[in-house]
Amino acid sequence: MVYSRKQFLQNSAILLAATMYSSTFASPKNKALLAFSTLGCPDWSFQQIVDFAAANGYSGLEIRGIKRQMDLTKCDEFSSPERIKATLSLMKEKGLKFVNLGASANMHFHEGPEKEKSITEAKAFIDLAQKINCPYVRVFPNKFPKDRTKDQTIQTVAENLLTLGKYAKERNVTVLLETHGDFSGSDDILKVMKAASHPNIALVWDISNMWTITKESPQEVYKKLKKYIVHTHIKDAKLNGDKLQYSLLGQGDVPIFEAIDILYKDGYKGYYSFEWEKLWHPEIAEPEIALADYPKAMKNHFNF
Repeated sequence: MVYSRKQFLQNSAILLAATMYSSTFASPKNKALLAFSTLGCPDWSFQQIVDFAAANGYSGLEIRGIKRQMDLTKCDEFSSPERIKATLSLMKEKGLKFVNLGASANMHFHEGPEKEKSITEAKAFIDLAQKINCPYVRVFPNKFPKDRTKDQTIQTVAENLLTLGKYAKERNVTVLLETHGDFSGSDDILKVMKAASHPNIALVWDISNMWTITKESPQEVYKKLKKYIVHTHIKDAKLNGDKLQYSLLGQGDVPIFEAIDILYKDGYKGYYSFEWEKLWHPEIAEPEIALADYPKAMKNHFNF
């Protein structure tokens, strides 16, 4: 077959465009960003954590305790400006970023010492996040007390979030509410987020937390909440009657890859953070197994 110059140029342009598209799709900037929560390795030192993360293809760390110390402000790695500088230097050396700090603060308390304790803890974590260039601090909703109506508690959670959002804004940090506890239904979460509308308040979508309780499809949940989602918790589990048994990714009953695909195809730019709850469930697989399996499962799924 004889090609004219015009046909040759057209075909060359098509091939070049296809090559560029393929290259762009496979480029590192379009890969799913992987992180893991230190909840999964409660007995590891910080050096072990960063070494393992770097060696296994992670680019982010979500800090939920170090060596079982859950108050991060008391961890040696963050205990002074000098230690923080050394910690940040180590993170940079390993090509890692802090992506979220997990506080234990509960937002459902409407008054009293427990409310003050939660607000104080969350503010301390926000201060720390600012110092270590971490964009997010996670808090819990968390319960619907029996002595108050659901609407009253939703309003309380929103008010407490707004208090923290205003505080966080001055420190260039965003407060994340996790889909957790009694707040596992998308309608309840949506009411809170609408009532707590603020540029420094957003959402952690814990897919498993929601699905194992409500069985809402990821598509329906995402449709309602997507404008608020900036971070995710990824885990899988098997349901044995009323019992929940955590499993390696793709080996449980949670439609976890369905949710991951929805996020990825819609251009989600945040981290897919693996939350292996080893601290709370010592019977599940060791971190050396689970935290190594997660990036393999994700890379296999995304084919990168």
